[in-house]
Order: sequence, then C-alpha cells, then structure tokens
Amino acid sequence: MAAESPSSEINLAGIDNQDISSLTSKICLQDALDACLKSFESGDFDESSQAVATAVELLDSIADSLHSDSSDATIDISVAERALEEILSYLSSPLSNQMVVEALSLELPKVVVKFISLSDQCQQTAQSIIDGLVATCSPRDMLAILCEALDSQITVSKSPIYFIPLLSGISKVFLCIQRRHLEQVKVALPVVLDVLQASTSEAGEEDKDTLRGLFGAAVSIAISIQAVGRKMVGRIKTEFHAIFGLYILQNIDLISRIKHVDTVSSYSSLIMKLLEFLPFFGFTFFGLITGSEVTSLIDELAKGDDNDNGFVSCFSLAENGSALAVIWARINDGITKTDTEKLTSVLTKLQSNRTERWQAIGMLKPILLSIEYSWEIKSHCIDLLSMMVPDVVDEQNDAHIDFSSFIPSLFTILQAIQRIMIYATDVPLRKKAFSTLKKLISDLPSAHRFDMLRALITNSKSPSMIAILVDLVRGEMAAEVNWTASSENDLNRHPDKKKSSFWSSCALNLVELILKPPKGGPPSFPEDSEPVLSALNLFRFTLITESTRKTNHTGVMSKHTLQKAYSDWLLPLRTLVSGVRAETEKDESELSDHILCTLNPVQLVLCRCIELVEDNLRHIR
Repeated sequence: MAAESPSSEINLAGIDNQDISSLTSKICLQDALDACLKSFESGDFDESSQAVATAVELLDSIADSLHSDSSDATIDISVAERALEEILSYLSSPLSNQMVVEALSLELPKVVVKFISLSDQCQQTAQSIIDGLVATCSPRDMLAILCEALDSQITVSKSPIYFIPLLSGISKVFLCIQRRHLEQVKVALPVVLDVLQASTSEAGEEDKDTLRGLFGAAVSIAISIQAVGRKMVGRIKTEFHAIFGLYILQNIDLISRIKHVDTVSSYSSLIMKLLEFLPFFGFTFFGLITGSEVTSLIDELAKGDDNDNGFVSCFSLAENGSALAVIWARINDGITKTDTEKLTSVLTKLQSNRTERWQAIGMLKPILLSIEYSWEIKSHCIDLLSMMVPDVVDEQNDAHIDFSSFIPSLFTILQAIQRIMIYATDVPLRKKAFSTLKKLISDLPSAHRFDMLRALITNSKSPSMIAILVDLVRGEMAAEVNWTASSENDLNRHPDKKKSSFWSSCALNLVELILKPPKGGPPSFPEDSEPVLSALNLFRFTLITESTRKTNHTGVMSKHTLQKAYSDWLLPLRTLVSGVRAETEKDESELSDHILCTLNPVQLVLCRCIELVEDNLRHIR
C-alpha cells in the first residue's frame, strides 16, 4: 500500500508555462508517487518507467520555474519546500515500496540539488533526501548515481552550494560499501576532485561560506576513506594509502588557490584538519618540502595492475600541495609545539645543504609562477623560501658538486620573484621579494652568479627591474673588492676568488648592452632613464676602482676601450639627453617636470663619466 502523505496538494496553476501547465493540470506530486507505486505493484515495467519519469519531470519543472529569469515564473518558494517535503515523507515512510525508491534514486539526486539555493529549508530537505537514498539503496549504485549527479550539475553551474549534499552523500556511501573499496574510490575521486577544482576556479568573495561547506564535505570524504583504509592489508592497503595521501595534498592545493581577501584566516581551520591526516602516512616536513614523499606516492600508484595514468593525472596538483602543506604548517606554527620544532629543524638542515635546499626551492616554483594563487599565499611562500637560505653561504663545502642542472629552475624562480616585485600591490611584499631575490642570487656559486644576473637582465622587459639587476652586479663587484682588500694575505686558500666573472670584460658588456642596445638605436628616454643611470654608475664605479687599484681586470683602462666608451657610448648619449632635455623644457606640464627630474641624475653621472674617461685618456697619451 502507498504511504500516507500530507493532505494538502501542490497547486501549480500559477505557472504560466505551457509545458508545465499541461502536466500539472492532470497530476500533482502525490498522484505521481501513487502512480509509481501502482505501476510497480502491477508488474507493468513500461508503465513504471513512465510513472517515475513523470514524477521526476514534475519535480524538475518546479525547480526550473523557480530558477527561470522570466517574469512569468510566479511560483512561490514554499511550493518547492512542500514538494521536497513530499518526496522526503514518501522515502521515509515504512510503507514506501523499495522498488519505487530505487527507481526514483536514479534521478532524484540530480533534481533535488537544483532546489538547494532557494532556501535553507530546501537545502536541509535535499540533504535529507540524499542521505535517505544512501541509507536505503545499494551503496555501489548510489556511488555511481551521485557521481553522475556531480557530472551533470557541473555542466549547469559551478556554484559550490549545489555540490555539498552530493559530496556529503559520497562520504556516507564509502562507509556503506562492503567490498572492492579500492575500485570504488578510484571511480569516485576523479569526479570529486574535478568538482572541487571547478568550484574554486570560479568562486568569488560571496562564495566564501559555501566553499567552506564544500571543502568541509571533502574533509568528510577523507575521514571516510581513512576509516575504510584501516581495514585493508597488503598491496591493496599500500595503493589505497597512496591514493588517500594524494587526495589530501590535492585538497590542500585547491584550498590554497581560493583568491579571497583573507584566504589564510578564512580557510586555516580546514587546512588544519587536512594537515592532521599527514602523520597517518608517515609524512615528514623534509619529505614534503623536497617532494620525495609525494613522488613516492605517485610512483606507488603507477605500480597498479592497470597502470592507469589517467587516474594518476587527477592528482596533478598534489606536488604543489606537498610544498603548500609545509607553508600552511608554518603559518599555523606547525599545528603543535613538536611540529614547530620539527619544521625549524628541517629549515636548519636545508640551510646547511645546498643540493637539498635547491631541491626544496624548486618545489616552490609552481606556486610563485602561477597566477592561480593569491598574493597572500605567495607572500607566505616567499617567507618560507627566505628561511631556507642562509645569510652566509660557505662555497667550500659544495666545491665538488655540479649545480648546473639546478640553474634553469632557479632562473625561472628568480623571474617569478621579479614579477612579484613588479606587480604586487603590497609594498612590504615587494620589499620582501627583493630581499629574497638578493639572497637567492647570493646562494648561487660565484661561477654562476654573473651569468644568472646577465640572463635576468637580457630577458627582462621592465626598465626598473633591469636597473635593479645592474645595481646588484655593481654590488657584487664592490663586495669582491672589499673581500679582496681584507684577504690580501689569504688568497692562496681561496684561489677561486682570484678571478671573478664580475671583474672581467663581461661587466663592460652589460654597460654596452644598455647604452648601445643590440636592437639598434639609442636608449629611449624617459622610459630607459633608470637602466641607463644604473649602467653609467656601473661604468663609473668600474673605472674609478680599476684606476685607483691600478688594475685592468675588466679592460676598461685600455686605450681602445676608453676611446670606444667615449665615442660610441658617452658622447652619443650626451647628445641624446641634451636634445630630450631641450625639447622637454619647452613644455611646462607636470609630465615634463617629471621627465626633467628623471634626466637630472642621468645627466649628472654622464658628465662625470665623460670627465673620468677624458682624464684617463690624457694619462695614457
């Protein structure tokens, strides 16, 4: 017999839509459910399928009408709430027919989630309906149904609110499955992670609360997976744990990609819950930051019988999540006092080993490069990176190691830090990035340092950044002069210091690169004022130092070089600057005043360089 239902019927006559009107003029939702029961009891399966389709179509029509932008959609939300209650009442009734429930379960999850955004009551009732189906239907069937509902909903809307009940249902289904757990998890997790990634990629500030609910459901799934995994043994357990570990790291990365004003404070509690899973896999901060442990998990997963690389690819962000786990642990003071001490110990270890340090720095590269992470996350990433690098590097300990394989990765990281210096709106972050840039360059072996700076200069399109990098070259040259002056009697112990790539013709090549660009033509003013000023200061410093110390490491003291600098660089530049200045002085605008202010220091240093060259040429003659 059919279950007793609420006595009131749902009147949909107010909807001015032909398709809905033709349907609702003949039947109400309770009538549709009764028709489902009668058709199943009669054994007419064709009629049963039609009856179920009619009931689902009616419910779907109510949802579509309420989401319609048309002014004709006049149905009240209370009608939707009553419709969901009608469904829940039927499913909860001890008199309901199991065949009808299972038939309805094929489509109900996809339909009831459409009501979720209408009201809190709709959301609660929809969740209860899904939970009821999970409790009464085949777990393996429900897992497939819920995954299909997720796939279906993601094509309609990526708003997090629609996925929460479905993910919550999956967390409960995992606990109900009795066998072949590994197989079922491998079916569901790619869909779950696709939904999480899609939701975070398009979420705005208004989605903050629903995103917390979404990842709260993701954490519930993790808890269920952990509970199931405890029962496993042998090879299956190892593979299951690898999947679980990668799922946790992938979630850490996805939360880190949320670009809200206060991402860290808003999602810190969720991250804390995810970090609490890490000891379950035996993860260490050292293994996470160097990437060895996430690599081990991926390799373990690839050993599966089917060697399904497509499944492994759904954890494509887990490697980033490995580094981010350490960043978040530092943000949260390591979770516990013991964890804080362990993290401090790992950072100290990295400071003493350049190979491991650069391996760890490489793990931070995708975070610094990607536009998917907020400035807040990048700031914490810069903090961790800076803490890895010692203030003073002893090159003698690493003299036997070939670091050339690390150079391309470090070059990319330095470029990423440059972008933060250029584009970040937060002044303290820009200053912090610059300080870290200098530390990283100082961490390079002296044999590679000049080449790295030159590569950064030649590949930069920002005049201000080129100026900063040229100033760093001058700073390195000054530091070597000071070191040599204080170590005159100890050079035999450090023969690598006798000859430096900074104190060579390469330094003058940089000056020429800016004062006489290889693309042809003179520098552009006022755009190139900063790099030109830095190049002139570098030339002036080199000339004064070589002259004072009576050396010629760079070749600047040779007659040919002085004449070339005088006639090819300095005199054409003086003519150009004088012309730009004369033209600018004709205009009395604020912009003209700004241009003159940028030209003044250039003209001053330029005149001093010309005087120095002329003076040295007189002495040579």
